Amino acid sequence: MKIAYKINIQGRVQGVGFRWFTMQIAQTYDVSGYVQNLINGDVEVFVQGNQKSVQEFIAKLREGPSFAQITNFNITDTNINNDFNFF
Repeated sequence: MKIAYKINIQGRVQGVGFRWFTMQIAQTYDVSGYVQNLINGDVEVFVQGNQKSVQEFIAKLREGPSFAQITNFNITDTNINNDFNFF
């Protein structure tokens, strides 16, 4: 069963390799979606895939890259988007 989430990550998350880190773990856990910097300094992630892979991806994403400092991590359920076949 596929699931999808939109995740908003706040803190020191831009300029620390967060997008690259996210793309690398997405490949590791075989999930699809996107990651982008937001104008307010947050990072937004859309992720979808099978439940086990997505949960493992999120657990790793919460750690972030070594120079990041996550202060808030908000997850929202969302709909599957068939336009995303890769990250």
